[in-house]
Amino acid sequence: MSKEWFRRAYVCTKPFMFMILLQTMYAFNGLVVKSALNKGLNHYTFAVYRNAFAAIFFGPFAFFLERNIRPKMTTSVFLKIMLLGLLEPVIDQNLYFAGMKFTTATFASAMCNILPAITFVMAWLFRLEMVRIKSLHSQGKIVGTLVTVGGAMIMILIRGPSIQFPWSSHQTLHHQTSINIVSTQDQIKGSLMITAGCFCWASFIIVQAITLKSYPAELSLTTLVCMIGSLEGSVLTLVAERANASVWAINWDIKLFAAIYSGIMCSGCAYYISGVVMQERGPVFVTAFNPLGMVIIAILGSSILAEKLNLGSVIGAVVIMVGLYLVLWGKSKDQNQKAQDSVDQQPCDGKGTQDKTCC
Repeated sequence: MSKEWFRRAYVCTKPFMFMILLQTMYAFNGLVVKSALNKGLNHYTFAVYRNAFAAIFFGPFAFFLERNIRPKMTTSVFLKIMLLGLLEPVIDQNLYFAGMKFTTATFASAMCNILPAITFVMAWLFRLEMVRIKSLHSQGKIVGTLVTVGGAMIMILIRGPSIQFPWSSHQTLHHQTSINIVSTQDQIKGSLMITAGCFCWASFIIVQAITLKSYPAELSLTTLVCMIGSLEGSVLTLVAERANASVWAINWDIKLFAAIYSGIMCSGCAYYISGVVMQERGPVFVTAFNPLGMVIIAILGSSILAEKLNLGSVIGAVVIMVGLYLVLWGKSKDQNQKAQDSVDQQPCDGKGTQDKTCC
């Protein structure tokens, strides 16, 4: 096996490895933040501190590493960055973690599996995703989107009996009292918050893909979005918690660790990784790996936080995964078609044959 083979293998597998890493970070983040929320973490100030830590950490890297490639800031780009800072760092994060308070970390992660479907529809509308109605793989993406939404509705409306995992049946953890026994009303309320957050998250991904076309500096964009998001989140916190200044207090505990980890790994690194992969594979590919995060967090959540899933959540999650498989299958066929079209457009050499080395 030559070095060229390893290079090609790395290029082909890099987007998948990045997405697996990203979902693992998200899964661990859900457990850490849920534990902090159980101990009284305020989601308004958490969003502010999270993005502030991310901006402080990535700022020096962006300044030095991209000083020669960073495009000039324009009014259009600045307004897009303002919108990006509002969509995900402020609205989505506050809605998601407020919804998590009413449900569980596993349920919140599973509900986010509607994100690829929402992103697919929005990317289609903004012509960032190729859709041919008469094509079989495009039909698969459309059907998969509908199935995914149906699975989310099952999770919201159907409860059923609780399911006890074998590895958590005899747990006596120190935080056993924080096991979530969620009422139907709280679950619906939390589901609606998380769903609204997913719409904002999908909008963020679409706007990020558009912004990167005119401002292709991933680290700088990440830093600016986190910085603007922290400032906008501070304004929201002052309005929402104006009579309670104690929410800004933070100590050396799980709440501080949650803000640092979530900021560096799930704001800074996540925005950067998403931007890099998005420029190569598109916004739908970035969100298509969410079911992996659900599997990881379901295992860790039941074993660490002693959370329980009900039958409706499991059935809905399975339906969502089937729908997402159809979307990902259609997306892979699009990628193969795009590669084939690129090869077919290569000019012929002197012998009348095409150069097949490009892909």
